[in-house]
Amino acid sequence: MELSLKDRAAAERWPSWVFFDRGLIDAAVALGHLTGESAVDELRHAHRYNKHVFLTPPWPEIYKTDRERRHDLAEAVAEYDRLCAVYPSLGYEVTILPKADVGSRANVVLAVLDAE
Repeated sequence: MELSLKDRAAAERWPSWVFFDRGLIDAAVALGHLTGESAVDELRHAHRYNKHVFLTPPWPEIYKTDRERRHDLAEAVAEYDRLCAVYPSLGYEVTILPKADVGSRANVVLAVLDAE
């Protein structure tokens, strides 16, 4: 979580959009899952991100494990389900990105952000 806080603080210096692949809430959810102690509630009002959160569901057809992604597809689905539940409970608007090419997903992100 410390690294997520540092990344978030560094991003505040940028005048334009900054996207996080993983953020503080993801880290808190993972920590809570491992320890059984929730660290999510304190993030309800502190360290807020943009109200829009984009989640990409696990995609079995292209899912691979490697040195950085060590958990299997079942674990990825369980983590995704936890995130889908937590973000709205904290007041974020979740947009699920389609299982499509990168350009199509980028167009969805831009359309949501342009509508703000």
